[in-house]
Amino acid sequence: MFPYKVWTNRLRAEGRLLLWLLLLLTPLSATGSFRHKKLGPVVTPQTFRYILDDSAGHGRVFDGIGAISSGGATSRLLLNYREPYRSEILDYLFKPNFGASLHILKVEVGGDGQTTDGTEPSHMHFKQEGADYRRGYEWWLMKEAKKRNPNIKLIGLPWSFPGWLGPGRTDPYENITMTALYVVSWILGAKKHHKLDIDYIGIWNEKDPQQNYIKTLRKMLNHKKLHRVKIVANDHNWAPISVFWEVDSQLTHTFDVIGVHYTANQSNAKALESKKKLWSTEDCNNFKEETGRGFWARNLNQNYVIGQITATIAWNLVSSYYPQLVFERDGLMTAKEPWSGHYSVEAPIWITAHTTQFAEPGWRYLKTVGLLKNGGSYVALTDGLGNLTIIIETMKKLRMLQVWYTKIGTRFWRDTFRHLPPVKITDGTISLQLGLDELYTLTTITTGHKGWHPTPPESQPFPIKFKDDFNVGDQCFSAAPHFADQAGVFEYHTNDNDMEEHTFTFRQMLTQRPISWGEDADQTISIIGDHNWKDIKITCDVYMETAMTGGIFIAARVKNPGKLFQRAQGVFFWILANGTYEVTSDLASTHLIKRGNAGIMVERWHTLTLVISDTSAYGILNSTHIWTTSMKPFPKNGWAAIGTRGYEAGQFDNFYVDA
Repeated sequence: MFPYKVWTNRLRAEGRLLLWLLLLLTPLSATGSFRHKKLGPVVTPQTFRYILDDSAGHGRVFDGIGAISSGGATSRLLLNYREPYRSEILDYLFKPNFGASLHILKVEVGGDGQTTDGTEPSHMHFKQEGADYRRGYEWWLMKEAKKRNPNIKLIGLPWSFPGWLGPGRTDPYENITMTALYVVSWILGAKKHHKLDIDYIGIWNEKDPQQNYIKTLRKMLNHKKLHRVKIVANDHNWAPISVFWEVDSQLTHTFDVIGVHYTANQSNAKALESKKKLWSTEDCNNFKEETGRGFWARNLNQNYVIGQITATIAWNLVSSYYPQLVFERDGLMTAKEPWSGHYSVEAPIWITAHTTQFAEPGWRYLKTVGLLKNGGSYVALTDGLGNLTIIIETMKKLRMLQVWYTKIGTRFWRDTFRHLPPVKITDGTISLQLGLDELYTLTTITTGHKGWHPTPPESQPFPIKFKDDFNVGDQCFSAAPHFADQAGVFEYHTNDNDMEEHTFTFRQMLTQRPISWGEDADQTISIIGDHNWKDIKITCDVYMETAMTGGIFIAARVKNPGKLFQRAQGVFFWILANGTYEVTSDLASTHLIKRGNAGIMVERWHTLTLVISDTSAYGILNSTHIWTTSMKPFPKNGWAAIGTRGYEAGQFDNFYVDA
């Protein structure tokens, strides 16, 4: 085993801080070790010496780079893209040696609750019902990822839980065995119905761990012959899980990975002593600001350099949810217009590729990785078979081998993930000039490739005329296109009884409040359309199923996105089971604008029409004009929406918008 050396000197020229990097390499030895030569004196204002050395063995095993589809409903609109655009987006995310080439896909185990940008449905809404493994789109997404990369690792993590696991409780631990079996049933369903092997399962997103539950989950996994499924604990902070293993020897053997969110590149001494894998199981690519693109590049290196963290997983995979929902454009790429086919391949795709296309899970870090003196970092990985990859980033503090280059902050495609001419090795010396905000990968791997698809269609707003009659029959997916549930779960439904033209409908399914991760509204709501809509006509057939206390609505100009929807404002046109109608300016009905007798009955179909102009709004019930009001108390713009008074079943059909 022989070391090789990295020399740097930084020169000031024309006000710009430069980095010269000399990698002293001779050809690889037969054993795959790295040899070096010494240089004579180098006349420079300042010289830094970095030694990469595998003579003392290697560092930790590299476990991969991944991204999260969850937390919540962040991939909602992706499913609705038509071909070929949907497949092109998936290629940029998952196809090896094409784009981000992700090693890990982490998905939400849907629990019916609001988890940031929407709700994801549970496979088991009610205790007494059989599980339905068609619900949601995560199954489809995992299969598409596996289709492109059979070696990708799959992780599941609950954010919320259906209410029956703890009626009236704020946690799912009333019966820990039942909760564990519920989670295990999701893993078994993935295999039975979708031929998917889940590799890792988490506990409960960003909540303190319950020791007995972790042990019970391990027991139930083993009981169902799922010994291969590893547990990640606890998707929150280093403490207390990093100290539990010291005081509870039984717990130590139940979980495999300490997963922490937004680590700031730090781990702690107890976690390192545990010898467990240390992962950043939710991290930030912070794309929205120009300086944030380098943040992701820095994390991919410095999570290991500083924290010995061997896997980094971005929230989120793809920004495929409505604009103006919280954390807009926080994905590795953006795909928010299925109606137009437009999408954007963003810089984080190519920043990720600098690592994922040149190192595989199972490679090892060299022990002698580190920080550059004036800012930035370098890591080196090897497969032990003679291949070497070095990734260097010089983010904002300072800002042969194949060379791949990205200029951080650029808006130009040509400056991201460029394959530069190979660096020529002369007398064991390589010279590379680095400037501000740059990312380099130097590697012996020759298979790197910047994937390309034809330019997608131009961006367009949501269609101003939209109709869905929900007549899909035997559907493959449970959710209707473009509807984004924010509280409750809305699914395609088939009525067994005679309802004439309403055999196939769209139904709000939940009759019990879920166990929330964040804050769920007391009413259910699903949004659709364009946040900029103002003047609009909405018509929808509605069907209340709950006597006495039930209620159902259509709405326009709906504001307050995502996890703020319990305070949503808009124009809400309600009919109630007590025979009245209401017009409110908020979802919670705390601001009543109009009320009157409607003469309606539950378990009957009624047609609601809401018409809004610049100065006034009016409502029609079953062809009868029943109210008119001024627009002064209402928001100036917002989405269209449907929903129910509480967690109750209600149906919708023949939804139509003219904006």
